[in-house]
Amino acid sequence: MKNSKKFLALVLALVMVFALVACNGQKQPDPTQAADPTDAVEPTDAVEPTDAPVVDEPTAPSADDIDDNMTSADGKYQVAFITDVGQLKDKSFNQGTFDGVKLYAAANDKSYKYYQPANGDQATDDDRYDAMKAAVEGGAEVVVCAGFMQEAALKKAAAEFPDVPFVFIDGYPIGLDNVAGIAFQEEQSGYLAGYAAVKEGFTKLGFTGGGGGTNPACCRFGYGFVQGANAAAAELGVNVEINYSWEYGASFQASPELQSMVSGWYETGTEIVFACGGSMFQSVVAAASANDGYVIGVDVDQSFESDTVVTSAMKGLSSAVQWAVAKVYDGTFSEIGGTGTSLGAKDDAVGLPTATWSMEGFSVDEYNALLAKIVDGSLTIDADYEANFGQSYSNVTVTVI
Repeated sequence: MKNSKKFLALVLALVMVFALVACNGQKQPDPTQAADPTDAVEPTDAVEPTDAPVVDEPTAPSADDIDDNMTSADGKYQVAFITDVGQLKDKSFNQGTFDGVKLYAAANDKSYKYYQPANGDQATDDDRYDAMKAAVEGGAEVVVCAGFMQEAALKKAAAEFPDVPFVFIDGYPIGLDNVAGIAFQEEQSGYLAGYAAVKEGFTKLGFTGGGGGTNPACCRFGYGFVQGANAAAAELGVNVEINYSWEYGASFQASPELQSMVSGWYETGTEIVFACGGSMFQSVVAAASANDGYVIGVDVDQSFESDTVVTSAMKGLSSAVQWAVAKVYDGTFSEIGGTGTSLGAKDDAVGLPTATWSMEGFSVDEYNALLAKIVDGSLTIDADYEANFGQSYSNVTVTVI
């Protein structure tokens, strides 16, 4: 049922942008210009730039065409990237963020370098600080840090190097003017994915998340996923079951244990699993492939990685990085430094890839109509997972594992 051929990446970018623009009537924004986010992470620290980065903007060249490593004539590197835990080339969060660094640098003749904290998945705050310090000492004019686990190291490094701007992706204000927290309204993207899956006919779903339940972005994705599934189930008059787990995801890595758990889900009736955690995707896809199951990807369009992927809950990592780094070089970083910027559907910063999904029961027109409701505010998605996730749902039974 889900074996539709995938289109080329360029077609995805163009169609996704046109679809999103059509639903909100806005002109296609330029990621090097300022954004107009909907809400700040902290209301007292809100910023409201004028243009928003988009969830999937066509760029030339593709980030895949740009080398991950570069040679600098003077041995200095102007734009630095500090990875989150997991692999650089995770086809998800790390890679999507680094793509923004490479694309901005390539388009603006800047040198760039990535730094992976020592000790891999067991990296400490000191390891992350050491990577940031090495980046600054290596010539960084701006440091992009991926993931909420960077907070403690960022507080130390940014205080020590107050003249260097830091971009904190999946972050929030930390009380320093040279740190810009950039977050996303993942609950909206998760909602769209859960709604689409149920409309497609799936009634036995799974969610496996990274960060052990402490990663705010993954928590928002998962909570939105449940809300969207419940809304669609209520409309259709069906009951939906969701296996929901943070097991084996603390380090965002693929593992035999994770694959075994998800295989057990598929074997006992789960039809589709939302793989929300970087390289965890590899274990979920392996389990799906072995059991004729299906997968929902995360952060970026992961349809090119496996025919088991029906759709992906995306957020505009690359474009947000390009937008924020551009503000360093155009002299407007003070507009976002010391504040939190939260990007959502209103900013074309979250969504599903309609050009490559393999939906057959849920149309692009239906998707655009739903997205338009989120954009205009007639449909709001609750983001307060800490207070409200444990509520009972009218048409969904959540089994937390």
